[in-house]
Amino acid sequence: MQDHDDPVVVLEGARRLPRADILVQNKRPGLFSRFSTTQLGGLAIAATLKDTPVDKALVGHVVMGMAQHSHRDSIYGAQGMRHRGGLGEDVPALTVARICGSGAEAIAVACEMMLAGLRHDAARPFYVAGGAESMQYPFCLYGWRGKSVGSSTQKYGPLDPKGLPPGTQLQDMLLMSLYDPSAGMAMANTAEELGRRYGIGRAACDAFGYRSQVRARAARDAGHFDLETAPVVVEDESHEPVTVKHDTHVMDDVTLEGMARLRPAFEPGGVTTAGNASAVVDGAAALVLGRESDAKKHGYKPLARIIGIGVAACDPRIMGWGPVPATKKALAAAGIDGSKIDHVELNEAFAPQALACIRDFEAMGIDPEKVNPEGGAIALGHPLGATGAILTVTCAHALRRKGERYGAVTMCIGGGQGITLVLENAR
Repeated sequence: MQDHDDPVVVLEGARRLPRADILVQNKRPGLFSRFSTTQLGGLAIAATLKDTPVDKALVGHVVMGMAQHSHRDSIYGAQGMRHRGGLGEDVPALTVARICGSGAEAIAVACEMMLAGLRHDAARPFYVAGGAESMQYPFCLYGWRGKSVGSSTQKYGPLDPKGLPPGTQLQDMLLMSLYDPSAGMAMANTAEELGRRYGIGRAACDAFGYRSQVRARAARDAGHFDLETAPVVVEDESHEPVTVKHDTHVMDDVTLEGMARLRPAFEPGGVTTAGNASAVVDGAAALVLGRESDAKKHGYKPLARIIGIGVAACDPRIMGWGPVPATKKALAAAGIDGSKIDHVELNEAFAPQALACIRDFEAMGIDPEKVNPEGGAIALGHPLGATGAILTVTCAHALRRKGERYGAVTMCIGGGQGITLVLENAR
């Protein structure tokens, strides 16, 4: 995929927002509940443009991923994020959707646009790419359009639920979106299927969930996320300003004993629980990308090179296995083998899914201890269309901080796909 003589680079200033639970203590609206997906994306773009040395006048295109068009302004997608992020009206914007891989796919699309050259603007050679997702999905009303309301017919606008006639239905778009009709099961059940095929039991899943929380807490407390994270100021219930600095789902008091007491969440006797599945959070991230030759021409320092991309498909009933074939393709494109990988950011959609992938990664030569050394989505959360971009930001900063050379960012994708990016430290 990649032109190794002039690779695409991630420039300094890549930033993400903290990931915030969609509910506080499962009772009150989450800290980012007031933001739509486009607003979150705009906040991430603004933070990145503030911290990058790249002149905004040299940004020629925006490519942002989002999984679900679920809010009033979602149809504008990346264009709304571009506007809210502070880029001018003469900068075009593209919305990319590959479900959970949307943020990574947006980065891939931006790379391909630059390398293909057909739409690349030499006068404005840099791209903003990333992803955003508000998981505050609304309820969807069925069987209502065209119904009479008094003497008129309802076509558009808000509805009074008290007036809903028989035959109408309200459904939760979050739950609806996590069911795959091609697989005939919900995403969590595909993880249970992987657990059965790989012989992964409840104790192993709980231990992995505990590992995620402990590692994320240690990374947070050591300040490893500070440089990559842009704080967000919100109002609390008393309308007082609160600064959100850290990912909110990281637990300070998690224990294996407590995890073992949680009930299976999706199947009787299953291995997946609320403690070993990814947290449902809101989030966003953005990066500035450019060809390395253009970065040198303008005097900008790269943070990391993107040297390989792989996308693969698999049986949708084991969709969580998608990172395995995707990583094989990405490593081949990068021209390296798994033993060279120093740091892996694997989206922990569900513990049995992640453990199955890690087992196969080890067969490729990837050390299991190098997978998610700073925790993963079980502790930090998975804001669908944002995750790929968030993990890319985290991986690039981790390689720089630790002085390591190669990293991989990978995730499964609902419907039976996987996507992987291979990064190289630019120093």
